[in-house]
Amino acid sequence: MSLSAQDLPKAELHVHHVGSASVETVTKLAQRHEGSTDVPADPEALARFFEFTDFGHFIDVYLSVVDLLRTPEDLWTLTHDVGRDLAAQNVRYAELTLTPYTSMAVGISAEAYVEAVEDARRRVEADTGITLRWCFDIPGESGLPAADSTLDVALRLRPEGLVSFGLGGPEVGVPRPQFKPHFDAARAAGLHSVPHAGESTGPQTIWDAIHHLGAERIGHGIAAVHDPELMAHLAAERIPLEVCPTSNVRTRSVPSLEEHPLPTLVAAGVPVTINSDDPPMFGTTLNTEYDVARDLLDLDDPGLVELARSAVEFSFAPTDVKIAINAELDALLAPRAPRSLSKGRFGPADPSPLSCSGY
Repeated sequence: MSLSAQDLPKAELHVHHVGSASVETVTKLAQRHEGSTDVPADPEALARFFEFTDFGHFIDVYLSVVDLLRTPEDLWTLTHDVGRDLAAQNVRYAELTLTPYTSMAVGISAEAYVEAVEDARRRVEADTGITLRWCFDIPGESGLPAADSTLDVALRLRPEGLVSFGLGGPEVGVPRPQFKPHFDAARAAGLHSVPHAGESTGPQTIWDAIHHLGAERIGHGIAAVHDPELMAHLAAERIPLEVCPTSNVRTRSVPSLEEHPLPTLVAAGVPVTINSDDPPMFGTTLNTEYDVARDLLDLDDPGLVELARSAVEFSFAPTDVKIAINAELDALLAPRAPRSLSKGRFGPADPSPLSCSGY
């Protein structure tokens, strides 16, 4: 019997805090603030609310949900629910992208924000065994003031779960180089650089993220497919793309799953991880994204395991967590020995033995 995505112990590296709010959680928050929000509290109406016409419309809807996070209790509820839902998908480790600035803009203090998400993180880790870590994210559309504020929270309060510094929001009209001083300071303090780039814009945005922001991973980055030199650079320098297939279709960044550039990127040797981005908003899950990737890349069981191992490798997880997840992945294939390399990088079985070091 073939492995299912649920069978895989997984690492999730590109998933947004607000965008991970389930229908159940959003309904709970909308009911809590009924009469002062445009977000419908009825689940069927909420599903229609999440039907996006383009990337700009997605941002508008996303910010409407952000507006539901008005108190530390709201933040705690969201964070705990998201961690619980990830754990239910057999996710062992997740780096959740948080945007403190948007909550502080509605009056939640930086201290209260950090206390709420850290308390929820500790609770859900104790309850489920998942390991949660944070990426504090600049909302690019809010400009340099948001960048200043995000950096201040990250460095002054430095929560225990914080591992990286990011940049999200619309790419058009938000040049990456302007945030160089912020990323320089974050990196100097030991945070990893994981900006979004090359989802709704071209390859130059990715080059800018690498040259000006010191990107160690690229959020989305699918526009690299249009620049062979860039793909070669990503492959040579082992800079992975955090690929979110369904998200790219739902935001109209690619026309369809059948036309997604993932196979071309993998064939060029570009390191990739599979992620869910804003799963309930896009009607997906991380398990579904692995199923999508399996179809796009024509993966056998060893190829699917290798794909899951890629996310572990490129995560910022503690060494003991990486070792534990890799051991679980090894165990999945043990009854199916001999193990095999995939065609290309993640394709059907080849008779060569798979290195025990993994991907």
